[in-house]
Amino acid sequence: MTAAIDINITKVITSKINEISLENIPFGKYFTDHMLEADYQDGEWKNVEIKPYQPLLLEPSIAALHYGQAIFEGIKAYKDEDGNAFIFRPADNFKRFNVSAERMQMPTVPEDIFMEGMRMLVDMDKKWIPAMADHSLYIRPFMFSTDNVIGVKPSETYKFMIILSPTGPYYNAPMKIYVEEKYTRAAPGGVGFSKNAGNYGASMLATALAKKAGYDQVLWTDAFEHKYLQEVGTMNVFFIIGDTAVTPSLEEGTILSGVTRDSAITVLQEMGFKIEERKITIDDLINAHKSGALFEVFGTGTAATISLIKELKYKDYVMEFDVGQWKTAPELKKRLNDIRYNKVPDNYGWMIKV
Repeated sequence: MTAAIDINITKVITSKINEISLENIPFGKYFTDHMLEADYQDGEWKNVEIKPYQPLLLEPSIAALHYGQAIFEGIKAYKDEDGNAFIFRPADNFKRFNVSAERMQMPTVPEDIFMEGMRMLVDMDKKWIPAMADHSLYIRPFMFSTDNVIGVKPSETYKFMIILSPTGPYYNAPMKIYVEEKYTRAAPGGVGFSKNAGNYGASMLATALAKKAGYDQVLWTDAFEHKYLQEVGTMNVFFIIGDTAVTPSLEEGTILSGVTRDSAITVLQEMGFKIEERKITIDDLINAHKSGALFEVFGTGTAATISLIKELKYKDYVMEFDVGQWKTAPELKKRLNDIRYNKVPDNYGWMIKV
């Protein structure tokens, strides 16, 4: 973490924590006592403060509501058996946040505000980190444009914030995934690699249709031929084919460069798997399934961690898996969790103590 900065702090008089149970708490529904807020005005960041979680007072003409300059990140903090709090790979999220900012023509956030501000906020509210397996404190940094004007142009003012939310498991059961062949998430030259709000809004119709058909999420395909696999709505995706872990490559800029994806690649290599980051088509996957070489399919993400996929459907072809027999994804999840909960040495320098 960076050196301490001058952040004004106002603490709550009475905490809300005794009003709720942290066990199996649903994702994104409850928020901690405090939040961080900073304003970008006249070309610089100012008014950095941590204060009680509260509503914002905004005008209806605020630019973000009309033109979509809004980005965010997802990070998690964990608590070990001794009550120590750690944040998982926050520097990687900080870098990705500013990549998103540049793509959306927004100012970058200084490292001290993002990193040290986050550490201070988590430290203030660390009692909200559930001390249970598969539980964590979700950290949501975000930024949006705040000019009160209607007109298509980059805003001159912005607000950066961090809020915290205790959470249990994101997906409690193995998932059923529908391979999307009509709607598109991202195309080369677009904003697929950035974590901006519009990407998620644009995914909701296809996801709703998949859920109506009995599926949990969609696996996106490319914008031109709808045959190259990209990512699941909330996760990157991995396929265990023989002794190789295959995941779609990032080179076209249509896929989010997931921090958990990168962590999974590192640990899978440690487990002895070959790694292939490459283009993969739905036909490649079906052929691997028909030949018996496709052993496991799973998603990776900050919110989802490692999520097993028990069924994939493309047109009329259904690929079903007996996830109870799987070895790779459960072992990968265990190894990552052992690092996150400080049960084994962190040989990669991923965990930052609060």
